Amino acid sequence: MRLDGKVVVITGVSSGMGRATAELFAAEGAKVIGMARRKEMLDTLKKDIEAKGGVFVPYQGDVSIEEQAEGVIDFAVAKFGKLDVAFFNAGLADGNYPIAEVTDELWKKIMGINLDGVFWGTRRAVQIMLDQGYGNIITTASVGGLHGGVAGTAYVTAKHAVIGMTKNIAYYYGRKGIRANAICPGGVRSEIVTKGVGFEHSSQYGNEMQKLGLDTSNGMGEPEDIANLALFLAGEDSKFVNGAALVIDGGWTAY
Repeated sequence: MRLDGKVVVITGVSSGMGRATAELFAAEGAKVIGMARRKEMLDTLKKDIEAKGGVFVPYQGDVSIEEQAEGVIDFAVAKFGKLDVAFFNAGLADGNYPIAEVTDELWKKIMGINLDGVFWGTRRAVQIMLDQGYGNIITTASVGGLHGGVAGTAYVTAKHAVIGMTKNIAYYYGRKGIRANAICPGGVRSEIVTKGVGFEHSSQYGNEMQKLGLDTSNGMGEPEDIANLALFLAGEDSKFVNGAALVIDGGWTAY
């Protein structure tokens, strides 16, 4: 098993990429601490993983609250004595609103989950990893962190920042035994897509512009596709991969 004995924190495990990654990491021998806001989803995931012989410890919390974003890291270390991998995956769509239509409320909501939560959790994880002398940070960015028209202003800005933060960590702490890499998915079949989570009040103009870009897509990926890339980054096969923003979009942005 590729993650045998490793202690891993994953945020945003309710569904989609986070859930698929938690299941895969547990199957590969990791002790997974999964964070999400919805208790019922955490309970279901715990039951499913443990039925297959895996280890999953739920942590109910909201990454947009500093104490909780940091708290899941301290909880993991208190329970298992170390932190090998921290995968900051929680995220929220922004409804495709271009800047002229972005309210302060929307901006703060998207930044709180997509950027602030990553910052708070990563900062605490790196502090722990510095004391250990090793560690591995993975962030979920997006092709929206590399291109301008994939989503609205708030989402694109947050994901660009996540990639910059990840690269900065890789540069500053690479010689301290800490790696940091960002995953940049394109379209993935998740709640955002299948249930329209985050798109309930989308800007008509934003959606029209985004559709122009989606017309060049080669289709949707599955959450398991992202989980497999996360597994590569979490394991020893990627030991010399550091500071990368890895695109996984089926060739969409090759257009």
